Amino acid sequence: MRKVTLITGDGIGPEIAEATRRCIDATGAAIEWDIQEAGTDVMEKEGTPLPERTIESIDKNGVAIKAPITTPVGTGFRSINVHLRQHFNLYACLRPCKSYPGVRSKYDNIDLVVVRENTEDLYAGIEFEKDTDAVAELIGWINSHSRRQIRPDSGVSIKPISVHGTEKIVQFAFDYARKNGRKKVTSVHKANIMKYSDGLWLEVSRQVAQRNSDIEFEDRIVDNMCMQLVQKPELYDVLVLPNLYGDILSDLCAGLVGGLGVAPGANIGDEKAVFEATHGSAPKYKGLNKVNPVALILSGVLMLRYLEMSQEADTLENAVAAIIAEGKDVTYDMKPHRDDPTAVGTSEMAEAIIAKM
Repeated sequence: MRKVTLITGDGIGPEIAEATRRCIDATGAAIEWDIQEAGTDVMEKEGTPLPERTIESIDKNGVAIKAPITTPVGTGFRSINVHLRQHFNLYACLRPCKSYPGVRSKYDNIDLVVVRENTEDLYAGIEFEKDTDAVAELIGWINSHSRRQIRPDSGVSIKPISVHGTEKIVQFAFDYARKNGRKKVTSVHKANIMKYSDGLWLEVSRQVAQRNSDIEFEDRIVDNMCMQLVQKPELYDVLVLPNLYGDILSDLCAGLVGGLGVAPGANIGDEKAVFEATHGSAPKYKGLNKVNPVALILSGVLMLRYLEMSQEADTLENAVAAIIAEGKDVTYDMKPHRDDPTAVGTSEMAEAIIAKM
């Protein structure tokens, strides 16, 4: 029996967490749940949106699945999600984007995987606020060492990209491609402009590719990559990107397959992994038994595969795909018209998925 942390989140989180738990249990997966809290609900009770016991549970169990969380304003956390990634060094964000017949989309047969570096780049959180002594000192130093000058009324964010971080994430992308029968890895960058950060990313990507020559490799400039994904997404397979570009393009790819409601996610490190839906907590729908649970359920599929429970993962994904294709027992957002009176609730959709197994 494998113990897994289940973070119920806030807003719609507890409803879709319960639906996901029931669906995973129905596969027969040998999982024991360690239920934990994070977000605004626990903030109101305990004065922190991320209790230490939740962090300790992830640390002990090594694997967690997390429902959406709202980061409360003014708590010292820029983002609970970012804090967890940095605390546990979950350097790889995995975002598969796959077409499921029955989901409204302008595209068919999309099967892309976005691998996003999670710890560096502009999201590293190294920032200097306008009109502070620290930013004045930094701007003064930069202006004395660079021909390009920064205006004194600027805020500054630092974009670190290291050899170490790039090697790890690009190797992760090749390992994922190899393990999952993928044929090609595309490294995405802006090395033509940012010579010393994205240029380093591209240089290291090519070095790692030479050590993984059984998998095809190419690179694309990020703006061109956006156009390519809209025009001919079928040419691409696994994309590996620095943090900011990965954040943006993962949502673009989710849009190709019908939106964040069918987009699972995972944050993976060397020793820990946290699986999560990629959409928000939608507090206005809290308690209404209305929202689509598929993204978190498919994140559960990713988790089962990570735990090497492949049969259970296939059973769950096939059941989800069958319910979506039938189009009967689905939530309002998956109907042809959002006001369709035949739409079912979160719990009822989970029951239909379970009945398909």
